[in-house]
Amino acid sequence: MTVENGYVQADIDPNINLVEEINRLKREKNAVIMAHYYQKGEIQDIADFIGDSLALAQKAVKVDADIILLAGVHFMGETVKVLNMDKKVLVPDLNAGCSLADSCKAEDLQAFINQHPDHTVISYVNTTAKVKALTDIVVTSSNALKVVNSFPADQKIIFGPDRNLGSYINAETGRNMLLWNGACHVHERFSLEQILALKKANPGAEIICHPECKRPIVLASDYVGSTAALLSYIDKSSADTFIVATEEGILHQMKQSFPNKTFIPAPPETETGMCGCNNCEYMKLNTLEKVYLTLKYELPEITLDSELAKQAKRPIDAMLELSK
Repeated sequence: MTVENGYVQADIDPNINLVEEINRLKREKNAVIMAHYYQKGEIQDIADFIGDSLALAQKAVKVDADIILLAGVHFMGETVKVLNMDKKVLVPDLNAGCSLADSCKAEDLQAFINQHPDHTVISYVNTTAKVKALTDIVVTSSNALKVVNSFPADQKIIFGPDRNLGSYINAETGRNMLLWNGACHVHERFSLEQILALKKANPGAEIICHPECKRPIVLASDYVGSTAALLSYIDKSSADTFIVATEEGILHQMKQSFPNKTFIPAPPETETGMCGCNNCEYMKLNTLEKVYLTLKYELPEITLDSELAKQAKRPIDAMLELSK
């Protein structure tokens, strides 16, 4: 066994049942698997808890386990570790990063903060622990409007790193927050022209999108919300067909929860695969094989400096308190 290129590399007995072995290891090691909605369906199916960023953070503070395996991307593993410094936090592949988190380096944000010292700093959860440590309060797409509205209307705010989510909040609240110029590569590349063509071909369909999408997609949508909010909206909607503009992994839960409804993945501007879907290649780096090897060898592990974790925990705690 070796850990190379960010993940465990070892032979796997071709005769074993991976799902059974993962469940056995969970029992033996008192481990739980937490998975984001954007994970492959087979990983969502073996997870003990599935959710969006807010739900995962809320669950992380209540988990009764010695080991937490986070199937998502690196910043999510860091967030879980910040909230569970006494537990072993594992991720299947350290290469599962985030274009949005990468767009905001801590040193660059610090320089921007120094230029605007009278501003409150609100950071999206899609950031590194170092960026969270520079932040007054963290938000997710589920609670961003609530958190921003908790501040006085004249409060000067820096919001980052997602300019699309920030633009959506500014439009909804009438604020003029200073926006960091970052974006999610998945939500940036949806094609408005192709979405409208799908709508024309399916006139009864509703367009639903994530607020990380660009403004024209948001304006064309019947509903805008986080992954968890999209699921809730589908449950309440009378429509039976939905054009879904977010990472295609969420369709697994949509189809399981609402088998009598039809879900059409919104296509990207440039084809990224045979399915016509819009995939996050970082999320899809995690596989059932990597989950098994990570649990077996308890690597790779997320480790953080205790002082950094303490500083990063403060804005996360502030968010969780407001989200109760």
